[in-house]
Amino acid sequence: MAEHTNTKLAVHGCNIAMRRGGAGRPLLLLHGAGGAGSWLPYMADLAARHDVIVPEHPGFGASDTPDWLDTIPDLANFYLDLLDQLDLKNVDLVGHSLGGWIAAELAARNTSRLASLTLVAAAGIHVKGVAQVDSFLRNDEQRVRDFFHDPRRADEMLKHLSRPELEDVNLKNRTTTAKLIWQPRGYDPHLAKWLHRIDVPALLVWGANDRLYPQDYALAWKKLIPAAELVVIPECGHLPHVEQPQAFVAMLENFLAGMRAAA
Repeated sequence: MAEHTNTKLAVHGCNIAMRRGGAGRPLLLLHGAGGAGSWLPYMADLAARHDVIVPEHPGFGASDTPDWLDTIPDLANFYLDLLDQLDLKNVDLVGHSLGGWIAAELAARNTSRLASLTLVAAAGIHVKGVAQVDSFLRNDEQRVRDFFHDPRRADEMLKHLSRPELEDVNLKNRTTTAKLIWQPRGYDPHLAKWLHRIDVPALLVWGANDRLYPQDYALAWKKLIPAAELVVIPECGHLPHVEQPQAFVAMLENFLAGMRAAA
């Protein structure tokens, strides 16, 4: 891929950090609560075929924390403004966990600039009676271990996150996440009734061993989004793109290729 660029972009007065690289149809990646860092190792692979855009949400990482940021729908509307400002068309939108929630809220509002939607272990809905791990009730190590099926992957992540230069960023991300999803915990009670409005091809990617949003959540999303395709990755927790990166990229590329062939 061409070298990706690290830039600051001002959208209606809010400055966000953004990485962009590659060529092809735009692929917009919306990160989860842990920040954009988990997507960066896969930019090189994806950018061989796509114009990959990885912003840091307002309130996260090196981006501003604007006064108007109160809810996940605020971020969905912000990204609609970003799509308009960059005049992006035929966008393949991918969101993980909290980023999946943002992506779903965005797509339920307006798909005019989207070609497809991929939700990876997405937050945003609630399924009664399904046991979940509550990350706010876990210590730092437990929270990271809950993300993974393979404890060795958790060890690697814990080593990475323990770097002193990440302390402030991790605290900022956790603080913003708590503000956005504390109550109701991790979902929007109004989102499910509007997901039928999503009228672009949709892919749901789930880890078979996800403890934060178990497979029952994947099945619930599939019922709520018309014609959504579901793929489940075995031996995988809440971070498919980190724990099973080759399988994840292959599933995403197969979905996008099939969608284009059918167009």
